[in-house]
Amino acid sequence: MTFDFFEILLLSAIQGISEFIPVSSSAHLFLTSEIYNFKAQSLLTDIGLHLGSLLAIITYFQADLSNIFKNKNLLLLIIIGSVPVILVGAILYQTNIISYLRNIEIIAWATLIFAIILYFADKVEVKRKFTAKLDFRTIIIIGCFQILALIPGVSRSGIVITAGRFLKFDRFDSTKISFYLSIPVITGASLLGLKDLYKETLEFNTVILFSVFLSYIFSYFTIKYFLIFVKKFNLNLFVFYRIFLSLVLFSIIYFR
Repeated sequence: MTFDFFEILLLSAIQGISEFIPVSSSAHLFLTSEIYNFKAQSLLTDIGLHLGSLLAIITYFQADLSNIFKNKNLLLLIIIGSVPVILVGAILYQTNIISYLRNIEIIAWATLIFAIILYFADKVEVKRKFTAKLDFRTIIIIGCFQILALIPGVSRSGIVITAGRFLKFDRFDSTKISFYLSIPVITGASLLGLKDLYKETLEFNTVILFSVFLSYIFSYFTIKYFLIFVKKFNLNLFVFYRIFLSLVLFSIIYFR
């Protein structure tokens, strides 16, 4: 595995930023792969990138997580909310159905359609608070919405924020719910990857260390500044960006 700092930097940026804001990492990976042929990307690198994101969110929310572990009911709700996507994701992964979803047309249409859904969700009047109104029924609904994130182009954070807004949580609380639910999901994705490592000949080197470190940096600051953003602004910027991105993808599909 040849060390390529630029490749790891680019992959880390895509992972660290798109994991936590309502845009599609699949769309960005496709576009960048159209321009640049990645050589450093491998299963071990992907695990390193996810590990960096996982460490970032645990670090950023360490005080919150400490309180969650003391609140057994809230901890249980977060685990329950993650079960649907982990279970369905494992099934799609094991049956290889997931590979049939990874095509440019699905990514383009999902990027567009779920941008429009996010737009309307963000107009819903706020009537609920995270600490008081997160119950079993609510977390099951959010968890079922999160299953849609298995469709490339949807965006996991985007669909959870969409669900939260439809359920009348404000943008900040919807985003925090998305971040909390990302911990079991990223952990589950990493464990699935680790299972497949037994099938590969591994070469652990500086590429992996840099992927963890850079993904951590991008993830941490994305979490920090996106939380500041949603306190002050609506989500139209991301809606319009996703629409623009889908149009770029459609131009590649139909006019290239």
